[in-house]
Amino acid sequence: MVAVRAHLWFDDNGYEAARFYERVIPDTRITSVATAPEGVPGAPPGSPYVVELDLAGVPFTFLSAGPGLALDDAFSVLLSVDGQDEVDHYWEILTADGGRPGPCGWLRDRFGVSWQVVPRQLMEVMWGPDPAGVQRATAAMLSMGKLDVAALQAAYAGS
Repeated sequence: MVAVRAHLWFDDNGYEAARFYERVIPDTRITSVATAPEGVPGAPPGSPYVVELDLAGVPFTFLSAGPGLALDDAFSVLLSVDGQDEVDHYWEILTADGGRPGPCGWLRDRFGVSWQVVPRQLMEVMWGPDPAGVQRATAAMLSMGKLDVAALQAAYAGS
């Protein structure tokens, strides 16, 4: 049987990240934790080493294996939300405590994971039937950090 899951390399805080996501992202749960045996570079013996979790139903593996590799924006987690209140809620949680905002709905959380906080309303205007509206909504999105649902809808409508 073949299975696919995302695998992220953390310096030393993969377990902490998994516990954080378990608290703040609905339907997320840690499914297993393996501790580091003696001799693993970058991981003290007995520390959480490999963490498997379902992140809102999507399987992930987090590896805490030292500074050999670093997370970057080439891989991001897309968090689909509904409306401005949810955009604001998750943006605030994920940029807190050392996270940082980025362009076009992207951000990086305190663990170095890149996220896209995307309201369903963005997809509605980006895939709408009016090409000129899509172009205006795209231009509006490209000027934003955190996405503004009302502004995207207004841009699409031409108002």
